[in-house]
Amino acid sequence: MSPALVRAYIGLGANLGDSAATLRRVLAQLQATDGIDAVTASPFYRSAPVDATGPDFVNAVAALDTRLPPLALLDALQALENQHGRLRPYKNAPRTLDLDLLTYADVSLDHERLTLPHPRMHQRAFVLLPLHDLAPDMLVNGRPISMWVAQIRDQAIERLPD
Repeated sequence: MSPALVRAYIGLGANLGDSAATLRRVLAQLQATDGIDAVTASPFYRSAPVDATGPDFVNAVAALDTRLPPLALLDALQALENQHGRLRPYKNAPRTLDLDLLTYADVSLDHERLTLPHPRMHQRAFVLLPLHDLAPDMLVNGRPISMWVAQIRDQAIERLPD
């Protein structure tokens, strides 16, 4: 019997190189990953780095239908980051690719490698707006996502044309 199919959401971002092209490539790679059955992506957004310097980011959120357990999915995401040249020279360094596991079904997890749901997703426009595009009825920390979106209107972010 195969593992159950669950819905996970991941944040995607890049601010080095051709960021939009990188995100398009990684979305196709996710679709081709064993254990991931479907990938649906939000529109792309441009946002300034948070608590960091460097060029603006291109961000999106993807909904994944996956059979991978959370830590195996994290491993797959980190392998894709490495394939795209992700380096971690210091905290919040510019990056060729950043993939964050935001939610995994209704799982709460506090592991040394992974906290679910993502502990800061409700504070970041570059996560909330694309996530709202995909799941407008989602609850984040027990509140409707629209309530969180209303609280981040001061953050500079722009939806990119398709």
